[in-house]
Amino acid sequence: MTRVLIVGAGPAGIRAAETLVKAGLRPVIVDEAARAGGQIYRRPPEGFRRTARTLYGSEAAKAEHLHATFDALVTAGQVEHLPEHSVFALRNGVAHATGPNGLLRLPYDRLILSTGATDRVVPVPGWQSAGVYTLGAAQIALKAQGMALGRRIVLAGSGPLLTLVAAQLVKAGAGVAAVLDTSSYSDQMWGAAGMAAARPWVTLRGLRMRAGLGRLYHAGVRLERIETDANGPVALHWQDARGRWHETPCDAVAMGWHLRAETQLADLAGARFQWSADWAQWLPQTDALGRAGPELYLAGDGVRILGADGAERAGTLAAHAVLEDLGQPASGTAALLRRAARLDRFARAMARAFPWPGAQVRALPDATVLCRCEGITAGELRGTVPMAGAEANRVKSLARVGMGRCQGRYCQLAAAELIAGQAGCAVAQVGRLRGQPPVRPVPIAALLDAPEG
Repeated sequence: MTRVLIVGAGPAGIRAAETLVKAGLRPVIVDEAARAGGQIYRRPPEGFRRTARTLYGSEAAKAEHLHATFDALVTAGQVEHLPEHSVFALRNGVAHATGPNGLLRLPYDRLILSTGATDRVVPVPGWQSAGVYTLGAAQIALKAQGMALGRRIVLAGSGPLLTLVAAQLVKAGAGVAAVLDTSSYSDQMWGAAGMAAARPWVTLRGLRMRAGLGRLYHAGVRLERIETDANGPVALHWQDARGRWHETPCDAVAMGWHLRAETQLADLAGARFQWSADWAQWLPQTDALGRAGPELYLAGDGVRILGADGAERAGTLAAHAVLEDLGQPASGTAALLRRAARLDRFARAMARAFPWPGAQVRALPDATVLCRCEGITAGELRGTVPMAGAEANRVKSLARVGMGRCQGRYCQLAAAELIAGQAGCAVAQVGRLRGQPPVRPVPIAALLDAPEG
């Protein structure tokens, strides 16, 4: 039987698995979480008392149905599920993963990557302090443990996740001091027109959620710095859209500027990339069904940010591509493609509403820590450009930006802006950091104990 490996058990991975099972295949699904669901439908530990309605709001029914679908596949033995395992390398048709029992080698004939997305962040002076988190981290703590990461929290950044996490924290009774959005009202209104045309009810729901934040929410801000002491943040200094300066006391900061596709494994698997002006990052190229190369298929936010609904359809389409390539054409592909096109229009309008603040990144003071892993400042990176030239990998080799634990996930986009600003060129000309294994930290003991081959 054809060996199909799916990496990621979020909405895209679950729908891909479901579709393949219906066609008589038994895929293997590797996921870093203990329970399937992905980030948006992240599941708490067994025995957690908060209800699905509390955790997922208006998406509760979708989340419960997705979870039940996957659980039924596992219970029936129709899929092999490897939770708490992380794929860190791909080579010659074999995925290398680590988990509770050490190193695994997973041979495959077809590979579906549904790796999702991570927070897209902008460095702010002081962000390297303890007590400064991403929006995703704040949401995980709330969903998985029912806790807020502070008593007086400032949320900063831009994009729908900013509003969503703020609303979830407020609903849970957390102390939210302010919600600071770097996107202007004019950008948001311009993008909202396209969003409403594609998905009116989703747009209206988002506007209602925003309205519920009331005076906590501020648009068009500029973040100056996070003031800290030995224990972490004590205040966030910012400028409002009218040019007035504010100092908001806090003991925690959660930051994020929409999301960035998780693409490292796609790079190792041989996908080709192109620069996307809409999403301000390099994204893998696929056809309409998600084909990215021989026996390689991509789905969900790891291709571009389409959200949970888009990820579900992309997962199904990727499975359709696998079946077509195996000589088993699936039905309903045309309808799925039409729905996917509408979701894509919505996502592009959303990207226009909440743009990447490139100008603010280029204006960062030299003393700002750019790479938290390696402690590299914006000034150190700027000083490297005259020697390395405007090419991301040469700058990395000299300045060490992107060499740390996160492998450039949190510093690469900002670093590219600074390189482009220093060299006087477009960000696309800077290029991207090449993916290399391990794409995640791996225990050395697991590699030492592994058999050769």
